[in-house]
Amino acid sequence: MGLDMYAYRTRAQIAPVDFDEPDQVEEIGRWRKHPNLHGWMQELYEEKGGQREFNCVPVQLLADDLDELELALQTNALPETFGFFFGETRPEEIDEDFAFITKARESLRDGYFVYYFSWW
Repeated sequence: MGLDMYAYRTRAQIAPVDFDEPDQVEEIGRWRKHPNLHGWMQELYEEKGGQREFNCVPVQLLADDLDELELALQTNALPETFGFFFGETRPEEIDEDFAFITKARESLRDGYFVYYFSWW
């Protein structure tokens, strides 16, 4: 039990938030108990108009979002996030985060839509 986090790419057009997950997706990122990244994604979800509890709801990631995430990582500005069974963000996860950003940017360039999804 705990915070499971995923990033996917799809050819199906998606809305900014709260869309039905497409049938055909490819996983491009996976994290386990990285609450500060999850908190950043939750803030993005709310900025894009999401109003549900941020659990089992998707949020689309655009190129500008990835730029902002990269800056937040570079400046150690992910929001401290806590939750039941969320665990703690570990400094060594930053390499995974940057690798995900690279994959996501490549996916966008290749015409895919990219989104984040979590379950806790």
